[in-house]
Amino acid sequence: MSTDTSRLEGGSAPGTAGSIPDTRERSRTLTPPKWLGKAGEPLVTVGEIFRLGFRVFGMAIRQPYGYWADTRDQCYSALKLCWFPMAVATFAFGFGAPGLSGGAIFHIFGIPSRLGSFFQFASIREFAPFIDGMVVAGVVGTAVTADLGARKIREELDAMEVLGVDPIRALIIPRVLAITFMTAIFDVMALIMGLISGYLAAGPVFGADLPAYTASLYDLLNVPDVIGSLAKAACFGLVIGVVSCYMGLNVKGGSIGVGRAVNQSVVIAFAGVWIVNFVFTSMLLGLSPSLYVFK
Repeated sequence: MSTDTSRLEGGSAPGTAGSIPDTRERSRTLTPPKWLGKAGEPLVTVGEIFRLGFRVFGMAIRQPYGYWADTRDQCYSALKLCWFPMAVATFAFGFGAPGLSGGAIFHIFGIPSRLGSFFQFASIREFAPFIDGMVVAGVVGTAVTADLGARKIREELDAMEVLGVDPIRALIIPRVLAITFMTAIFDVMALIMGLISGYLAAGPVFGADLPAYTASLYDLLNVPDVIGSLAKAACFGLVIGVVSCYMGLNVKGGSIGVGRAVNQSVVIAFAGVWIVNFVFTSMLLGLSPSLYVFK
């Protein structure tokens, strides 16, 4: 009598009802496609950026000491890097876009002196904090990403962890706080340069008087817009600081990876500034309907 070898070995013949399924085939069929993983990478990056931001905020609140000296040094470094580009960018943009373009429209209606009230909308509410965020992201944010990325590829961050020093507390918190504070301070410079450029466009170019320009500005100037401009700039700085630090901490690929991280940090920071600007302005106008009034 012949013996079925498959049964003697404890298995079943292929194709029978009692055959054991091939788990390797099932794992291959359940593997998600590569494009799905690529599509989810931006969401993972955004989640990790939020996670770093919450971690920095929590550590800064729970132990608010030990990092203020480094924060002061980082503020001074940001001031040295950014004050001149900020002044030039805000003056040139204010003189060119709302100044000449808005002044030409007001000149057609014979009211160039009303350009001051237009600058309350254009500069204080929108252009000053927006250009402020763009310049800080392009100058200070890239410097922070490059510095942390260089430390990462030199394994300085790993050495700090071996020595018992938390890189988040020692390096990240001072930089995030410094960028947040200095972006709000730079907004004051942006407001001043924007209003000066508006007067130069209204006066020498379109013949408006300084008292009339100033009076029209104060007719519409209000506290919610000024506080909102400073708060919006601080939110921009917080986004830029967290994004720049995250990209610097996650550099891969040596020196080439540092350059790639710098480019990515600028793009992500710009996108974050645009989103925050839209949400913040919508909330400000929704909570203060009187800001819609043009006097």
